[in-house]
Amino acid sequence: MPLHCHDMPAIPGLEAIRLRGGGAAADNTIRWPYVAENRSFQRWVKGGELVFVTGISRHRSPENLAECLYEGRECRISGLVVLTGEAYIGQLPNALCRLADELSMPLFEQPYSLPMVEVTEAISRAIVQSEIVGELPPEPGLLATNADLLEAWVTCRGNQRAMADALGCHRNTIRNRMNHIHRSVQHPHGNEAFKTLLLAHLLSSR
Repeated sequence: MPLHCHDMPAIPGLEAIRLRGGGAAADNTIRWPYVAENRSFQRWVKGGELVFVTGISRHRSPENLAECLYEGRECRISGLVVLTGEAYIGQLPNALCRLADELSMPLFEQPYSLPMVEVTEAISRAIVQSEIVGELPPEPGLLATNADLLEAWVTCRGNQRAMADALGCHRNTIRNRMNHIHRSVQHPHGNEAFKTLLLAHLLSSR
């Protein structure tokens, strides 16, 4: 299941980012975050990026921000995020939000107080996690109901006797639960599917 623009404010730590325009296209898929430092970003994107405009290295006038929206639509980016605060870009003009609506280009506002390194890390992690979860088997709750087992597998490096001790159960219980997981994944290469499940657990729990 891919990450969409409307998922952004729901990512832990990114609640301060607000959608200000272009809501009609909020289901655009986010392929990767990109921080634009040049006036034009057309030659640096491939489509599907969530482009961040900071105004730190280059002054961004309302006219240039409008150009970014037009350019974003032409390049088929997923959306545009503008950092606002007293230091560089004070606030988003209402006209820019209306233009985003007209162009159906998701426009987000992010406060400067939110560190970019944390934002890009959170988005990148969410993208990878969404891609991994999309590869998981269709059984509902397989990841959630086996979180303790997966954590024990990581801690005990797959040693089922040690896993049983850690979870306070019989080793046969561990074996039965592991067999249930392998039956549930229904994948010709069951070990690969189990590794995907492990990675999804690690990403969701860290």
